[in-house]
Amino acid sequence: MDVFITALGLVFDPYVLMVIFLSAVFGLFVGSIPGLTATMATALLVPVTFFMEPVPAIAAIGTAVAMAIFAGDIPGALLRIPGTPASAAYVDEAYTLTQKGQAERALGTSLVCAAFGGLFGIVVLTTSAPALAEFALNFSSFEYFWLACLGLTCAAVISTEAPVRGLVSLLIGLFISTIGIGIVGGYPRFTFNITELLGGVSFIPAMIGMFAVSEILRYATQTGERPVIPQQPIRNLFKGLGPILWRYKVNMVRGSVIGTGIGALPGAGADIAAWIAYAISKKSSKEPEKFGTGHVEGLVDSGSANNAGLGGAWVPAIVFGIPGDSVTAIVIGVLFMKGMNPGPTVFLYEPQLIYAVFIAFFLANIALIPLGFIAIRSARQVLRIPRRALMPLILIFCIVGAFAINNTVFGVIIMLILGVLAWIMEENHIPVAPAILGIVLGPLLEDNFLTSMIKSEGSLLGFFERPISAVLGVMTLAAWLLPLVLWLLRKRRSAGASAAP
Repeated sequence: MDVFITALGLVFDPYVLMVIFLSAVFGLFVGSIPGLTATMATALLVPVTFFMEPVPAIAAIGTAVAMAIFAGDIPGALLRIPGTPASAAYVDEAYTLTQKGQAERALGTSLVCAAFGGLFGIVVLTTSAPALAEFALNFSSFEYFWLACLGLTCAAVISTEAPVRGLVSLLIGLFISTIGIGIVGGYPRFTFNITELLGGVSFIPAMIGMFAVSEILRYATQTGERPVIPQQPIRNLFKGLGPILWRYKVNMVRGSVIGTGIGALPGAGADIAAWIAYAISKKSSKEPEKFGTGHVEGLVDSGSANNAGLGGAWVPAIVFGIPGDSVTAIVIGVLFMKGMNPGPTVFLYEPQLIYAVFIAFFLANIALIPLGFIAIRSARQVLRIPRRALMPLILIFCIVGAFAINNTVFGVIIMLILGVLAWIMEENHIPVAPAILGIVLGPLLEDNFLTSMIKSEGSLLGFFERPISAVLGVMTLAAWLLPLVLWLLRKRRSAGASAAP
């Protein structure tokens, strides 16, 4: 109880509350601009949080992301352009409602469901994280090695439509993580006699480059006319919303549960949760024929799932130090910068900071209702901002942020190189998120593998001698081998079918 009271004092500090409010406004602005993702909002915030204490820094990122995920629904409903990938699952549904003159219903439903899903995810995070942390205290280097392997596997397979491309992205990230002085031998690797690379690739310039600079390059190479902003008035968002939410209350809870569960899988995140929730909603609906024609039921499930997925993604990030998505990958880097090593021990040594972060997330999701309402009312003005004016400002902010981390131009060079790399990857349909998780988890994977090999005196059987390690090892190997087995069975079946007379 004393820890909780101390955490309340940390959050209800005027400075922290101001940071939460400004981050909320920033997140709503970035999320409502098509193409500027919630992850990009996080990457742009990191240089600012570098100068903050841990609680306002993490609260700023969590608040901005929660706001940006919802704000992506605004251009989706008004322009049929999802502001964030999480909004893409139900963009046609929302836009069809707008064409019917029901933009208020679409955006009001999305707003309330996003707030409910976010609160649900935070409650799950607050109640489950301490118990999981207590369990995780039994983990050794063997368990953390398999956990990192499982997280990377999920990142490559679950979070992408093409697992091979996800694997390529993951290997690129792991390669980047090996640059610098070797953990055991102390020998320089892939530094090309560049002194600045001896400490490895700086995490923050890499994040800014791969998310923000790549987006700027994508905009610079795109052509096309600017979409017309609809003039449909938006006055009372909540009119007639009560009966709708009561009718689909089960959908709202189901979407929140799906979002939290999917979000907790390393590499999945809110956008995967939204797609799965929408698909399940359509399959289990009593009126599946209405989906795609402006049916609000799909919005309830998906809108709840995408924000609930944010809370779920923080569970493995805080408890195990394994990022649930690209946002929490960035957060783990920020926690390391603040001297807070994510993992179960943080609940032992600094529980008040963790509970303060939970309380800040709770406040952010409550504030989503009034601030989201204001954002929707002012959406037309935000969407009218020319991107040709916005992108140069973002680039300047990126350069300043990358330089400020270590006060060196080399950080800017790293940002630009990895920005170009991420743009090339996306142009060839290779996802960036697995690479980010590879950069974050690469040192953890290598460190725990080498430590475990030293403990077991070079025997690989040591990775299966402890019960928890054996279970995680079997799960990881099954995740690696199962796709290959299924492919061989399909090939054998098709060969048998073609040979049959």
